[in-house]
Amino acid sequence: MSEAFDIQAYMTEGVERVVSDALKATLKNPRESAFMLRFAAASKAASKKRRKAEDAGEHIPPFLIASITSKCNLHCAGCYSRCNHATVDAEPVSQLTCEEWFRIFDEADELGISFILLAGGEPMLRRDIIEEAGKKPNIMFPIFTNGTFMDERYFDLFDRSRNLIPIMSIEGEQETTDARRGTGVYDRLIANMDELKKRGLIFGASVTVTTRNIREVSSDAFLKKLSDRGCKAVIFVEFVPVTDESQDLAPQDEERAYLESEIARLREEHPEMVYISFPGDEKSSGGCVAAGRGFFHINSHGGAEPCPFSPYSDVNIRNSSLKEALHSPLFLALQNGDILLDDHNGGCVLYEKRELVEQLLAGNRKTE
Repeated sequence: MSEAFDIQAYMTEGVERVVSDALKATLKNPRESAFMLRFAAASKAASKKRRKAEDAGEHIPPFLIASITSKCNLHCAGCYSRCNHATVDAEPVSQLTCEEWFRIFDEADELGISFILLAGGEPMLRRDIIEEAGKKPNIMFPIFTNGTFMDERYFDLFDRSRNLIPIMSIEGEQETTDARRGTGVYDRLIANMDELKKRGLIFGASVTVTTRNIREVSSDAFLKKLSDRGCKAVIFVEFVPVTDESQDLAPQDEERAYLESEIARLREEHPEMVYISFPGDEKSSGGCVAAGRGFFHINSHGGAEPCPFSPYSDVNIRNSSLKEALHSPLFLALQNGDILLDDHNGGCVLYEKRELVEQLLAGNRKTE
């Protein structure tokens, strides 16, 4: 890692831009604007905590990804989580309890973590955890959901707790979405969007970007349909190939450059929505921001992992604090090595270099 690159400043600038864009996107909604103003103040206070820790030699990332369950009702084509056996059909055994997740949220708040992305499996199967997250207004909880479990109780919860933001997965228009997620899913998502808009609630969309749908999902026509239905954030997630047959779906440099330029244009021309790309242009961020540099992942059983696409862990949050997990030998080896800075083809350098990650993990275990 270059000495000149300040990861804390880079991540803080990113958070501030997202919050600023969110404020612009909610100007016509008084309740949302009021919440966003309060959250902006909390986010600024959190960034000061992180900077103070950084100056004392302790790096705290602003983001955490929490997979609160490994159960899911859908079988989406090419799902990395099912291919990694991190998502299953049955009720998981020995997953983290509600109380354990509550402790994690409390500690994240104390450390100055501003965003906890709730994922799965299908996170809306853990309603009690999401209800508890709603009681932590200093943290924004985007909920990455397939949308099939959204009901009256959830709509009421989102109305009470404005820090809970449903992010519904959609692949493009109806044909593209149903082809990957199952017949009828697109119609359910549209119905959810219409109900959320009717109630004056903000929501976002998560789009898995492939070489086949990149033009469709970044088109003005598709994004206008989302905006007209009340969508306020679009998160573009690069497809990570988990089988040899799906390698051709992974965006390459040409597609990434196209998406980056389109997002820059959209931010300029359509400030009514927030646009985020993951992992985005890693070259401008001094490499991959996983493994605690900008975020890390806790799986449903408590394992602290570099990211959801890199399911390797040498510490469990059941036996450690969040701060201790950030000092795991695997995280430190990745942060101090070259893997996160390496050139790569797919959407995730850690997945592409997984043999090297496995070697690091094995080497750390030998020295214990």
